[in-house]
Amino acid sequence: MRAFVVTAYKQSLREADVPEPVVGEHDVLVQVQAAGVNQLDEKIRAGEFRRILPYELPLILGNDLAGVVLRVGAKVRSFEPGDKVYARPGTDRIGTFAERIAVAEADLARRPESVGVEEAASLPLVALTAWQALVERGNVQPGQKVLVHAGAGGVGSIAIQLAKHLGATIATTAGAANADFVRELGADHVIDYRSQDFEQLLHDYDLVLDSLGGKNLEKSLRVLRRGGKAIGIAGPPDPAFARELGANPVLRLAITGLSSSIRRRARRLGVSYEFLFMHASGDQLRRIARLVDDGALRPVVGRVFPFDQTPQALEALSKGGIRGKAVISNTGPVASTTDGTNP
Repeated sequence: MRAFVVTAYKQSLREADVPEPVVGEHDVLVQVQAAGVNQLDEKIRAGEFRRILPYELPLILGNDLAGVVLRVGAKVRSFEPGDKVYARPGTDRIGTFAERIAVAEADLARRPESVGVEEAASLPLVALTAWQALVERGNVQPGQKVLVHAGAGGVGSIAIQLAKHLGATIATTAGAANADFVRELGADHVIDYRSQDFEQLLHDYDLVLDSLGGKNLEKSLRVLRRGGKAIGIAGPPDPAFARELGANPVLRLAITGLSSSIRRRARRLGVSYEFLFMHASGDQLRRIARLVDDGALRPVVGRVFPFDQTPQALEALSKGGIRGKAVISNTGPVASTTDGTNP
């Protein structure tokens, strides 16, 4: 099986032949027809999450996919060969920059019927992130005010649409060239991050979704009303994440220390800060698929790369300037596995 593998030498990415996926009794073997490219992939390759996500090299990258079911494990009941699906595999089972992958049944869903395979592949990680920030953590209600940073990006472009569906008033930061684009997505107020200071223009917001971190996150705390919440997806991780990770006491203490400063600032302002590292969920993907098919959400694919240009896709993403998501396409004939063997 062909896959793009991160090797130890300077964390480089190269094409290699790798063993076929092992399909457990609760797993679904999927032929990957397209895979979304995310900032998370580049951060893992660069070793930025080494302390909290200790992946061993060599490692196949890739955190979301759309494809076709090839075969299912003995105890799988929700899927069968030929189903068109999409997923964000569990954190410990990434590897969608490959021809095939085994995904836990609970992490998989049938993909939206109204969009193509590349559009479907662009959704899982960013749509789950937006859902878990705005619905699961933020409990956004009609009439609330939500600030979404980097509105033209992968997470931002979906978060704006979802917040609008939830009835919120939305502000976003974006470059001037993307102002009309994010307004079309549903943004009510657009702040040009190059020439305007959002902290001086916005106040009394209920929720901020921050994908940038650092000084941007610190300033975001100051646009919240008392009792408001900032949710960061770029870090720093907080104690709750350390508990979810099942970290040992030493690592838990280290992770807690990373966010101690921003949490103190939040408390002084009467607001809160939470770190979100999204989790896989087939159930949430089913809800998201319905929103796509109902017209409430539309995928935003800025650029599609062929499978053999996976390294170039990561490089292009790191340079910025792509609206929405970059996607790797690996479409071709679907392998036959009716005899239950690996393709």
